[in-house]
Amino acid sequence: MNVQRNLLMLLTLTAVTGLVSAQQASAAEQTTSSSKSAESIPDFSGIWRHNSLPALVPPTSGPGPVTNRSRRKDNGVSNYAELVGDYTNPILQPWAAEVVKKKGELSLAGVTYPNPANQCWPEPPPFLFKHMAIQLLQAPDKIVMLFNEDHEVRYVRLNQSHPAKVTPSWHGDAVGHYEGGTLVIDTVGIKSDRPYAMVDLFGTPYTDRLHLVERYRLLDRDAAKGTLERAAKELWRPAGPFPPDPNYKDKFLQLDLTVEDEGAFTTPWTASVIYVRDHLEWPEIVCAENPVGFHADKEIGVPHADKADF
Repeated sequence: MNVQRNLLMLLTLTAVTGLVSAQQASAAEQTTSSSKSAESIPDFSGIWRHNSLPALVPPTSGPGPVTNRSRRKDNGVSNYAELVGDYTNPILQPWAAEVVKKKGELSLAGVTYPNPANQCWPEPPPFLFKHMAIQLLQAPDKIVMLFNEDHEVRYVRLNQSHPAKVTPSWHGDAVGHYEGGTLVIDTVGIKSDRPYAMVDLFGTPYTDRLHLVERYRLLDRDAAKGTLERAAKELWRPAGPFPPDPNYKDKFLQLDLTVEDEGAFTTPWTASVIYVRDHLEWPEIVCAENPVGFHADKEIGVPHADKADF
């Protein structure tokens, strides 16, 4: 009887020890896997700057963003003083092409037409990427994007899905995940029932069906070379404290966009934005309504009184 009892206890102890060992091995494997996964996620955090306008770089081939028909005479890049969108771009549905054409006519007439930036309204993506500086904050469950003008903040939830019914918002509902060394962000529900609903500085309109996919990667100069060359041919760089540095040795942050909207575009189209690391102090730029210099509109909407109240 004692022999049987001892044998049973030995078998039970062996089974328990084996179970604990298996659990410990599984936990160790999960920890190692999580550690490897964390190590494979690039460090996108920090301040990044592109210092160019209108910001979107056309692709090497295929459907791309609306570009400027007005070019600078000195170097042939986009003439930021005249924002005349190419309304013949085949991505535009007829009604959207007409909107772009009318905006360009205003610009050629010397009128700075209103947009979200010069009117101090929240800027929808991808218009939002006209900001020359962006700060990325990485957390296990989210990405926070800070933009350097008007304190715009965008939140991206990681490893989650869009709700079954999305409530439209200024920046839309953004969810993201990592695919190896790439951060992928999917955004829907960008508010379209609003003033100045446009995806770029040329006034290109969008509808409630706007869908944006962003892919962020860290590249060395050789890998970023093609995008940098296309940017140099297309985008205007203002004079300032952050000129292009041929000796820049750090990584480039490349954002590749895919934009689709069956309500405004004939086909999905792509564009890129290319950033360098900015080690300068984070700028604080506040948008303030200004009746001077815009639109020659006497009824600009700034409060006024017919006579002094003191």
